[in-house]
Amino acid sequence: MRKLTPDVVVLKASRGADRTVSVSVVDARMVGMPLSDYFLAADDQAAVTVLQVLGGPSRADLDVVLLENFDPVAAIPQLEAIMTGCSFEEASDHSRSGQMLSDPQGEGAFVVSLRDTLTAALASASQDDLLRFAEPWSRTDELEQLGMSVEVTAEILEVLAGLARRAQASSERLYCWWAP
Repeated sequence: MRKLTPDVVVLKASRGADRTVSVSVVDARMVGMPLSDYFLAADDQAAVTVLQVLGGPSRADLDVVLLENFDPVAAIPQLEAIMTGCSFEEASDHSRSGQMLSDPQGEGAFVVSLRDTLTAALASASQDDLLRFAEPWSRTDELEQLGMSVEVTAEILEVLAGLARRAQASSERLYCWWAP
């Protein structure tokens, strides 16, 4: 990821391909904020191996979307609820939603799983769908606290949808590497 200006961040949308996303008030890679990199892996065991790589999935030659402070336990289930019409509780209470796959006692980075339902919803969403979902997602507490506009949220959804499409095409799953 390259920081171009105080308001622009490059998200690595796939191996070797960068995508520029403008960010509103808060830079998506501000110092001191947790990193939340969303990536593909074949299974839970393969996902956890990114913890052995200094810098996480972006340094492990994985297909990854670099974000910051996009909580896989709060913001992502809210997105799933918006996209699928289920409740936040249903999206967040499922065993794979934010399931910690690595040692919860560790003070460093950890890996959590994301639901296949979210992957399917993102992968099947049209451009119009993503624009429609961006507005309510940008109004959630988590994204409002980050200062995310509807336009930036739509760009992030587009990049996440691309990741989900690649996950389905390669029979992989979505995960989040969270590093405080």
